[in-house]
Amino acid sequence: MIWDWNYAFSILPELLEHFLRYTLVLTVLGTVVAASLGLVFAIVRWVKIPLLSQVAWAFIEFIRSTPIVIQLFFLFYALPNFGITLPAMTAAVIGFGVHYACYYAEVYRAGITAVPVGQWEASTAVQLSPTRTWQRVILPQAVRNVLPSLGNYAIAMFKETPYAALITVPELVFEARAVATDSSKFLEPFTMAGLIFLAASYPTALLLRRVERHLETSPAT
Repeated sequence: MIWDWNYAFSILPELLEHFLRYTLVLTVLGTVVAASLGLVFAIVRWVKIPLLSQVAWAFIEFIRSTPIVIQLFFLFYALPNFGITLPAMTAAVIGFGVHYACYYAEVYRAGITAVPVGQWEASTAVQLSPTRTWQRVILPQAVRNVLPSLGNYAIAMFKETPYAALITVPELVFEARAVATDSSKFLEPFTMAGLIFLAASYPTALLLRRVERHLETSPAT
C-alpha cells in the first residue's frame, strides 16, 4: 500500500500547529496590513494630493509589476546590507501586506468610484466635513461594494503563504517538506498540507460567494 494512514495521522498535529502558528497568523496580519495600507493608498490617489498621489501611483505600479518572491527576498536578505534586519515572520507580514495593499488600493478606488455622486452632494448640502463625509458616508458604501473582492484577495494571499518558506518562515508547506525529508515519505506530508489548505480556503470561498449574493440582492443603506 502506497498511502500510510498511520503515518499521515501521526504528522497531522505537527502540521496543524505550524498552520495555526504561522500560515494562519501570517494571513490574518498580512490582510490587516493590506486592508489598512490599501485604503490609505486609495484615498491619497482619489483626493489627488500633489506629488504624493504620483508617488503612490508609481509605488503601486512597481509593486504590482514585480513578483512577491523578489519583494520578500529584498526585505529579508537585502535590507541587512542597509543595516535593517527583520525577523523572518515580520518580513513576511510586511511583504505580503504591502504587496496586497497595492491590489486592495485599486479595489477600494473602484468602490469609491461606484458611490453615487448624489451622496457627495448630499454630504455637502448638510455641511458634513470632508473627514465625516469619508467616515460616515463614502467609505461604508465603498467597502460594501467591494467586500467580496477584498475577501478574494485575502484567500489569494492565504494560498501564497508558502512563498514565506523561502525566507525561512516555518509555515505549513515548510514543515511538510521538513517532515518529508526526515522520513523520506513525501506523499503523505504534502497531501495532508494540501488538504489543510483546502479545508480552510474552500469554505471561506463559499462564504464569500454567499456574502456577494446577499449584497447584490439587499439595498444599500
